[in-house]
Amino acid sequence: MSDVPLSQALIGSWGLVSREDRTASGERRIDPGLGADPIALLVYDRGGNFAAQFMKRDRTHVENVAAAMNNTQAKDGYDAYFGEFDPDEATGMVQTRLIGALSRDHVGKVLARRMLVTGDTLTIELDTSTPSGEPVKRTLTWKRVG
Repeated sequence: MSDVPLSQALIGSWGLVSREDRTASGERRIDPGLGADPIALLVYDRGGNFAAQFMKRDRTHVENVAAAMNNTQAKDGYDAYFGEFDPDEATGMVQTRLIGALSRDHVGKVLARRMLVTGDTLTIELDTSTPSGEPVKRTLTWKRVG
């Protein structure tokens, strides 16, 4: 654990290194909306605001699927949203409230994520589901880029 509070450690810009969905038994599932290795940028500021953008690397064949539990929905291989974040320093849980989103149904949605910053690496975990409803744990690994 770092001596820096999560609310401060998150501040900056983060580039996505990996995004993996795993079942309870450890099997990997690929999100059809963004693919196995999307590119993404995530930004947190000192005012409690955040913005996220995700894009499928190869958008020649995209599949639009319904939003998963505790998550947003990509459209044509792209997803973007922004809002406010509120970290719980004791638990590492971060609540994000979406003020704007590519999918209008997600405006106002509150999402929960476990976050840990170690040096220049941010790890985000969340419980979500596949398009068929199978529960998965999503782990996103980010590197500080600014």
